[in-house]
Amino acid sequence: MERRFFLFVLVGIKLNIAECGFYPEPDQSLRVPDGWLPAQRLSRTDPVILTFALRQQNVKKLEALVNVLSDPDSPHYGLFLSLEELRSLVQPSDETMRTVRTWLEKHGILNCDSIVTGDFLQCQTDARTAEELLPGARLVRYLKGDKSIVRSRSPYSLDPDVAPHIDFVGGLHRFPKEREVLRRAKGKQYEVTAGFHMGVTPSVLRQRYNLSASDVGTHPNNSQACAQFLEQYFHPADLSEFMTLFGKSFDHHLEVDHVVGDQGGGRAGLEASLDVEYIMSMGANISTWVFSNPGRHESQEPFLDWILLLSNMSSIPWIHTISYGDDEDSLSVAYMQRINVEFMKAAARGLTILFASGDDGAGCRQVSKDRNVFRPSFPASSPYVTTVGGTSFKNPFQVTYEVTDYISGGGFSNVFPMPDYQVSAVSEYFTSSVKMPPESYYNRSGRAYPDVAALSDNYWVVTNRVPIPWVSGTSASTPVFGGILALINDQRIKKGLSPLGFLNPALYRLRGNGTEALYDVTEGCHISCFDDVVLAQGFCASPSWDPVTGWGTPNYPELLKSLL
Repeated sequence: MERRFFLFVLVGIKLNIAECGFYPEPDQSLRVPDGWLPAQRLSRTDPVILTFALRQQNVKKLEALVNVLSDPDSPHYGLFLSLEELRSLVQPSDETMRTVRTWLEKHGILNCDSIVTGDFLQCQTDARTAEELLPGARLVRYLKGDKSIVRSRSPYSLDPDVAPHIDFVGGLHRFPKEREVLRRAKGKQYEVTAGFHMGVTPSVLRQRYNLSASDVGTHPNNSQACAQFLEQYFHPADLSEFMTLFGKSFDHHLEVDHVVGDQGGGRAGLEASLDVEYIMSMGANISTWVFSNPGRHESQEPFLDWILLLSNMSSIPWIHTISYGDDEDSLSVAYMQRINVEFMKAAARGLTILFASGDDGAGCRQVSKDRNVFRPSFPASSPYVTTVGGTSFKNPFQVTYEVTDYISGGGFSNVFPMPDYQVSAVSEYFTSSVKMPPESYYNRSGRAYPDVAALSDNYWVVTNRVPIPWVSGTSASTPVFGGILALINDQRIKKGLSPLGFLNPALYRLRGNGTEALYDVTEGCHISCFDDVVLAQGFCASPSWDPVTGWGTPNYPELLKSLL
């Protein structure tokens, strides 16, 4: 009798779910991050913005095309698409557009904006209509200090007739990820003067990576960019002071050429200051853009807004560096897979996108009382971005060889399979490495990251007109590597070649050929779970590629030669 009643309850639950609709993100974490507190349920008339990721056409064709355009041995290498050509490939079908528009209009939602590629709609409505449109959604305002955000405390569903046409709805889940730049005191803090400085500065980086004073950009059609999220701003006065202190040995710009979005007010952020100052000192004299995405509305997702900008601008920088990251297990698979397609779209246009690998080593997640696993980061784990890890000088106050920075993020995706371009390199690592954690901690067949690395320890940054020492993190190594790639693009464009585009296929091929283009990092391990099995140690550096520092750090003259 009890068993029959239990089966009846299960059937009832399934019927209720079917009546509500289809859940596109059933695995999306609804955990509220520390510090965010619920304030109140939204009133019926409170405004919200919903972002609909419309189902694209020809995704498999796009993937195959990107692989061809990024393969140095292909006759189609570098023959990138225009934004209009990309639109014609991926734009949703007429049926998708008609079905979604009819559904929205049925609920009185008429104020919607599309983008050039046609595969996203951003619609303004009110809370009552949003909850009727997406059964299950319960919109709540959360507060953290002076920040406010609107998110649903429960999963949303879609009308079964509409579900095949929408990948996910943005603005309902995913709290913005706050990233803290690390400060690591190393003893006595030396007074800043215009001469000698203890710690990493542009001149130290240029010495280590073999850039001369003449290695600066000169081509008018070259450009680079970084992106900022969650109330992170830079101040032009900080950039000017930074270059006055640290940029005397090379030509450089004193101002950012374009700010896309709202710079906002208030104090400058250390993260934003770091990004701008170091991409502009490594990619010196190159036109620089800053994408500022502070979140102009409580129900928007700043990272998703940046993604939309890439598909809505026909003229855009060739190099993009981003220090944003989140844990794979905190995001839905549907969301990550769709964002991965957005990176494919960028690659098809010739954009090089670099993400920081994170500052938690291999990471750690408890899956049961007695079992931990490593915790991969996204977008670092996407197969269609170049991921940058971190290193330290062997002697922190001398320009010596580099070792692993113990915080350098790295590992293996639990969502994306290992791409073909890195199978050989990762197989060699598995064969040759003697310090391996148990296989139960990671997915041996997943996309492995990082791809490359650069110094991530002991930087000087100017923020709010104050020089700050001991700044660390892969948020530093990523704009450094991006600026160096922008210099290589400068030389390629001068020779009538295409920009680098999606770098990884060329990168793994050139390293497989034994080039000296990257300094191999072979010492050190990064952190992971503090348990009795791995004892806080994740993966370790080894000859050739490893999941801590990738292929290593840039040797600019040789890297330039290899990529020309």
